[in-house]
Amino acid sequence: MKENDIILYTTPTGDIKVDVRYEDDTFWLTQQQIAELFGVQRPAITKHLGNIFQSGELDEEVVSSILEHATQHGAMKGKTQNVKTKYYNLDAIISVGYRVNSSQATQFRIWATERLRDYIIKWKVINEK
Repeated sequence: MKENDIILYTTPTGDIKVDVRYEDDTFWLTQQQIAELFGVQRPAITKHLGNIFQSGELDEEVVSSILEHATQHGAMKGKTQNVKTKYYNLDAIISVGYRVNSSQATQFRIWATERLRDYIIKWKVINEK
């Protein structure tokens, strides 16, 4: 995967599709995209991120970044403009995913746990050699 790539994430059921930005060796989503991923409203994501940062689980300065992206210009048809938007990296996305109570968040937790289990088993096998 190359820097600044945008990939399309689709849930296993195919009902949710989210454009995911890849930059600096991690994935980045806005609060709105995280809300779409987990099937909740954006205020729920704002609340969970606030609790994550307040508890010290994650450092907001480390897991968030203001990134520019092109968007349709509001006043000029056919023109684009660069907009600065706050994005959150994979660490923040995972932390929020373990706090949100929705069927899509449950699917995400199952998926994340399977990946983690696979990596731990592979790591154990490699280290036993």
